[in-house]
Amino acid sequence: MVSVIVSILADLLVAVLLVACIATSVSLGRRITRLKSDEAAMRKTIGDLLGATESAERAITGLRTTLAECDRTLAERLRLAERTNADLAAQLQAGDEVLSRIGRIVAQARAAVPGEMPVQPAAPQAAQPAFNQGAFAQAAFAQQQVQGAPAHGAPAHGAPAHAPAAPPVPPPVSTGERLGAAAAAARALSERALSRLQAQAA
Repeated sequence: MVSVIVSILADLLVAVLLVACIATSVSLGRRITRLKSDEAAMRKTIGDLLGATESAERAITGLRTTLAECDRTLAERLRLAERTNADLAAQLQAGDEVLSRIGRIVAQARAAVPGEMPVQPAAPQAAQPAFNQGAFAQAAFAQQQVQGAPAHGAPAHGAPAHAPAAPPVPPPVSTGERLGAAAAAARALSERALSRLQAQAA
């Protein structure tokens, strides 16, 4: 009788242990399944990280190439700017020398003419009509004389009694005014060349 009770208790203990083992196995199976899914996600994440790393390496290589090109371009532009600066300095020096020479020539010309008043150098646009005014007046006067003169062998009937009055001849342009206009024109040309060089340097 005692042996029967002991065997029943042993069977119950084995059954309890078996149920606990089954429950533990089921729980472990679920954990293993979750770990496998996490492993797949981890592998995918690792693959994405590897792709991003390769893209970053390629981008770094491209950035290094771009940086080298920028360095070369910057060095070339610096050399070009230095050459342009040297050319600009030479042009400015030459312009100053030309202006100083023209100033000396004007001073000598004014000193050579004792009765001439000092005239400030005018702008080229204002000096050009002064030169053209005398030429236009002389040309108009010559044309009027040609038109007013009778033809050779033609009758003089109907000719006016008095000859037309000659237009007033403008005063001749002095040497100082011409030299002043030349100095102003040279200064304008030097300023224009300076502006072009500055535009090219920019």
